[in-house]
Amino acid sequence: MPRAATRAVLAVAGVAVTGLAIVAPAQADPLWPGGPDVPGVPALIPPGWTPPQLPGTPPPPKQLAPQEQPAVFPANGEVVGAKRAVDVFFRAPIVDRPAAESTIVVTPSTPVAGHFNWVDDSHLQWVPDDYWPRNTGVTVAATGAQSAFKISDAFESVGDAAAHTFSVKIGGDVVRTFPAALGKPGHETPNGTFHVLEKDADVVMDSSTYGVPVDAPEGYRVDVKWATRLTWDGIYVHAAPWSVDQQGNSNVSHGCINLSTTNAKWYYDNVHNGDAVTIVNS
Repeated sequence: MPRAATRAVLAVAGVAVTGLAIVAPAQADPLWPGGPDVPGVPALIPPGWTPPQLPGTPPPPKQLAPQEQPAVFPANGEVVGAKRAVDVFFRAPIVDRPAAESTIVVTPSTPVAGHFNWVDDSHLQWVPDDYWPRNTGVTVAATGAQSAFKISDAFESVGDAAAHTFSVKIGGDVVRTFPAALGKPGHETPNGTFHVLEKDADVVMDSSTYGVPVDAPEGYRVDVKWATRLTWDGIYVHAAPWSVDQQGNSNVSHGCINLSTTNAKWYYDNVHNGDAVTIVNS
């Protein structure tokens, strides 16, 4: 038998042994990379065949069934406070914690720094380093599970004349507590709940506007920064660098809430007109 014919018979016989179907004759292709061409015998690939996994190539991510997916909280559509952590509950204890953390994606509408915290082997938290800003939208994706929640827009403050503090809450969670000086005896800051009326980055406060001459013992005229007005008769939250030593331990103002310049500016930048301020223990 001629050598070329012998090669063709052997090739066909090999195909029969492997059980591969022969496609209609086409341009001859090598049976293996770099192998000999056999006239009339095309390359043969069984239906559904996929190339073998190459060494060092990571496997595709496993798709979890719904009952295997982690549970994520806050729940979808929930409104929460500014200190709320993201909770991820896995269905089984986690051995490789860094790998599990890599599957969690937290996306806030306002950039917020945060970190992971393991409560136990199946409970992972993503915790904001400081707090979520008011009205922030947050999306969490965790291996097939997803939640989209929102931070409350409620921004409330409490000035405590006895404790000499001014605290700020977002959605009920305290995010700042500042040393403060409120109204001194005879000029007590009125107790009650007020709402921010307006904000002025720079305002001149003059005691003569309510009948006390500037040169009187209780008179004053001073340029004030970062002033947030609570009443039309002149109660403000404002910067008072002259009373920083008293803030946190005594009340020395004529009725306003005195804060340091840095703290007054933070409050000014974050508070909105209409937000509530409650004064207690005055």
